[in-house]
Amino acid sequence: MQKMATHQRRDTASSHSSSSLYLCIVFLLAISSTFPTPTLSAISPRSRCNPADKRVLLQIKKSINNPHHFHSWNSTLPCCDWDYVLCNDYTHRVVQLNFYGIQTHFQIPAAIGELPYLRFLNFAGLPNLTGTIPYSFTKLQNLESLIIRRTTLSCPIPDFLGQLKNLRQLILSYNQLSGHIPASLGYLNKLALLDLRWNKLNGNIPDSFGSFNFDDGMGFMLDLSHNQLAGEIPKSMGALNFTSIDLSHNKLVGDASVLFRENTAARSIYLYNNRLDFDLTKVWFPRNINYLDLSHNRIHGSIPNQVIELDLQSMDLSYNRLCGKIPFGGNVQQLGAKSFAHNQCLCGPPLPTKCK
Repeated sequence: MQKMATHQRRDTASSHSSSSLYLCIVFLLAISSTFPTPTLSAISPRSRCNPADKRVLLQIKKSINNPHHFHSWNSTLPCCDWDYVLCNDYTHRVVQLNFYGIQTHFQIPAAIGELPYLRFLNFAGLPNLTGTIPYSFTKLQNLESLIIRRTTLSCPIPDFLGQLKNLRQLILSYNQLSGHIPASLGYLNKLALLDLRWNKLNGNIPDSFGSFNFDDGMGFMLDLSHNQLAGEIPKSMGALNFTSIDLSHNKLVGDASVLFRENTAARSIYLYNNRLDFDLTKVWFPRNINYLDLSHNRIHGSIPNQVIELDLQSMDLSYNRLCGKIPFGGNVQQLGAKSFAHNQCLCGPPLPTKCK
């Protein structure tokens, strides 16, 4: 029963993390409204299609070889009227492509790199997408959002993605990506969201990840959970002004206290199921934190009294090596005994163990 309850809490934590990440996606898409919108205009239909873009789209259709899915991609129709395509209302250049629901086996067409005004590119829910991310993507210098999610893509993350300097969100989650995370991603200084969760990534978190400096008042969001990352959390990441960070379900070791600073925008920190070993006593939690999960690590020391001042919606410190009296006050006791269970010598409410 204890194990089942723990897994339920983890699922809840993950859902909070997912919600936060996709709120950011909505925000970033809203940013695009400050530019000419990619909706269809009222001018002559045949003028709503740039000839060069149309040729590229027809190459993409041929490469994927699924005429039924792309039945609207007909050379007799303006390409801005095609399914899965959005164009700029003024220039009539293709600015967004969406690929989903394709059941046939295919690889990412290299021809996509020939759409110079593309800003949003989305591959989602494609169980038969294989191969690699093509180098031609380096030509997409206007790209702001790249999503490749829930596919069977099993290649390493290419270093050249670090050349896409206008990226604001990079989501490569729920794939089978392998190898090390390229350090070049840390120098994407407009990036607000990096989501690499649920892959087979290994090696260390790059030191360059302390260089993310996107600041619009909302903070940076990072999810590297459910991989095979090892080593210590880089000290450089202590400089990050993040809103949400999830490094759970990896093989990280050592000191994670670098992530805890009082005056940051952090609202959620998930580090559970690692091998982290540090003294919690001297940690200062972010003032605005709502969700904290440090369970299933090797964290020692005592729980700081500061926790009674926080507006915690959930906190899990179970399965660690903590000792001492649980601070009394705030909503700490309402978090329940399971949040503090299986530690070395914690005592006091909500645990049944009385302090001596």
